[in-house]
Amino acid sequence: MKKLYSFISSIILIIGSYTVFTTSHLKAATEKKNESLKLKETSLGQKEIESTANRFIDEEERVLLARLVHAEAKGEPYDGKVEVANVVLNRVENEQFPDTIQGVIYQKNAFEPVQNGSINKPADQESVKAVEEALTEEGQGNDDELLYFYNPDTATSNWISSRTVVKKIGNHSFAI
Repeated sequence: MKKLYSFISSIILIIGSYTVFTTSHLKAATEKKNESLKLKETSLGQKEIESTANRFIDEEERVLLARLVHAEAKGEPYDGKVEVANVVLNRVENEQFPDTIQGVIYQKNAFEPVQNGSINKPADQESVKAVEEALTEEGQGNDDELLYFYNPDTATSNWISSRTVVKKIGNHSFAI
């Protein structure tokens, strides 16, 4: 009987801990999502300091973004890699796109490396450094409106080539 009581107490403790963790985790995630949505709503007509001062992302998002930069901009100049990271970060802050780095990167048909699997390869040091720079004020420059990039020599979409090109770095055109 004593063993049964001990066993039941252990199960209740485990389930209770799981419920508390899950509830607090979901609450934090919901608050974070609501914060992002609020930022997008208020930044339509004006630039919010929080959206441009220092961008904060967790380690998992940094690694994913660096892998995308590596896959998309391998062989491109360092400045082009920083700008590729900026395009992803700009999309997160834009109401037309998902609210997370993962959501932006894995959005259907958004990035070729997701489709061909090259996103799963580790990033090189230059790509990691480019992401770090993009996350600072200095790395953001004045290009917070850039939402697209493509290689005009290899792009097959007529739609992407209809975007207004703001700058070219290496083989990539960056557009709004």
